Amino acid sequence: MNKARLHEHYDKVSVKLLQEKFNFQNLFQIPKLEKIIVNVSVKDAVSDTKVIDKVFDDLMLITGQKPVVTKAKKSIAGFKLRQGMKIGCKVTLRKRMMYEFLDRLVNIALPRVRDFKGLSSKQFDGRGNFSLGIKEQIVFPEIDYNKVDKIRGMNIVIVTSTDLNEEAKFLLETFNVPFFN
Repeated sequence: MNKARLHEHYDKVSVKLLQEKFNFQNLFQIPKLEKIIVNVSVKDAVSDTKVIDKVFDDLMLITGQKPVVTKAKKSIAGFKLRQGMKIGCKVTLRKRMMYEFLDRLVNIALPRVRDFKGLSSKQFDGRGNFSLGIKEQIVFPEIDYNKVDKIRGMNIVIVTSTDLNEEAKFLLETFNVPFFN
């Protein structure tokens, strides 16, 4: 099986750039992508359990992988939430699927976001992981706009093998992830 386009780019271009900039002595020190987690939480699922099925289908179309349904860990009376209720879906992408998703995210979905100026480097968590939120699932071309019942957002976490934000940011920049600061 051949590699995803972005994975080949990492092997041929990103590794050399990272090695030059940070003076890594060993190839195993060079940061790499480990996984991408896509999570959708739905507050409407408390009153209507069919909503989870629609979120499940959308997430499967976007990521190309079967999502896991997430359930509430505790009951919260104020939100009318019971322990064990289905409240969302998540997908953990690795290897080829991860690179293909990142490629579509950077080159297709983010440019389709209205008034998009770039991503903030303040969205790193201090341990080399990058989190971003997308307000509309319709920025992905896999979603048919006419079949969408409600606009829903999603959280995307990009996990890298480094603990330093600077190295992780440079790694993502080699993949043309647009940062504005």
